[in-house]
Amino acid sequence: MTPTPLHATLRRYVDDGTVPGAVGLVARGDDVEAVAVGTTDVAGSAPMARDSIFRLASVTKPITAAAVLMLVDDGLVGLDDPVERWLPELAKPMVVRTPAGPVEDVVPAARPVTVEDLLSFRAGWGLPGDFSLPAAQALLAVQRHDLPFREWPDPDSWLGLLAEVPMLHQPGEAWLYGTASALQGILVARVSGGTLPDFLAERLFEPLGMRDTAFEVPASKRDRFTSFYHRAEDGGLRPADTPDGDFSGLPRFPSGGGGLVSTADDWLAFGRLLLNAGATADGRRLLSATSVSRMTTNHLTAAQRDAAGLFLEGQGWGYGGQVDVTPADPWSVPGRYGWVGGTGTTAHIVPATGTVTVLLTQVAMTGPAPLQVMRDFWRVTS
Repeated sequence: MTPTPLHATLRRYVDDGTVPGAVGLVARGDDVEAVAVGTTDVAGSAPMARDSIFRLASVTKPITAAAVLMLVDDGLVGLDDPVERWLPELAKPMVVRTPAGPVEDVVPAARPVTVEDLLSFRAGWGLPGDFSLPAAQALLAVQRHDLPFREWPDPDSWLGLLAEVPMLHQPGEAWLYGTASALQGILVARVSGGTLPDFLAERLFEPLGMRDTAFEVPASKRDRFTSFYHRAEDGGLRPADTPDGDFSGLPRFPSGGGGLVSTADDWLAFGRLLLNAGATADGRRLLSATSVSRMTTNHLTAAQRDAAGLFLEGQGWGYGGQVDVTPADPWSVPGRYGWVGGTGTTAHIVPATGTVTVLLTQVAMTGPAPLQVMRDFWRVTS
């Protein structure tokens, strides 16, 4: 039997040692092709399977944005509400006078940070294209990408540390990456009066049947949990985490920016929710159609998109994910929504064609630019 283009593409990256394994899925309506190739670790301990569990990293971000919008639909928060009502630590933020200036040279924020600022990544905190800027370095000292979330401070303590870091831009002025999703997760917990893991489980995962999506992997599922690797200087793979490692218990900081694990079919269920304007297959409404529309519509100006080129490559940003606005690549259909994760994951919906695509690998990205395996996956599934 001749392999499909999707299978052949992923098999090539396994055969040349780029990744130990991968799961790729493309769904066009009820027509679903799911491909699992390779193994769950470099030792070949177990074959990769359609239900293998992966660290989502930043593919968590759209899910967290959906949770915030659920609270908006509930009438508990408004898009224009200042977040200081629930995050009082951020009540009096300071902003560096110029982006390249020292962190000591600051001015007060011109206005409060709003819920919409968090959702659109224009809150003033976050990573710019130039990581060497003093304010970006100060942020990285708090937003520790080199540490697993179980080693971060608890959310309340972390928020206190962030409040001491000056903003790089005034609220609403610029798109900055990452920090806003972590803040969204804390916002969900405080508004709901519970925890982010509990809110997501009750309001999204259980209704959608996302049985394997969580912030930890219990012992009963670890035989399906992949190992995780970084690319070594010699081109090989360096172990970074095992099934019994960082996700063996709830982390101290359940991050809305990148803390979830999941499977291809679980993210498919979430993607279909968005394609169906916020309703489940049986008609249960989890999100309003208005919230889904806001989530999947570009909110950035052309100048903001250009300044965010390192991350967005000229495309736009909705709430929690990129929105394609120009057909710059073969897979760039205007309205396509989704994102990539630093652990080698990517997931998108294409409303124009009713398509959901999910690629899960277990080798880390080496920078903000999507990996070649991602680009080839998008090409073959577009």
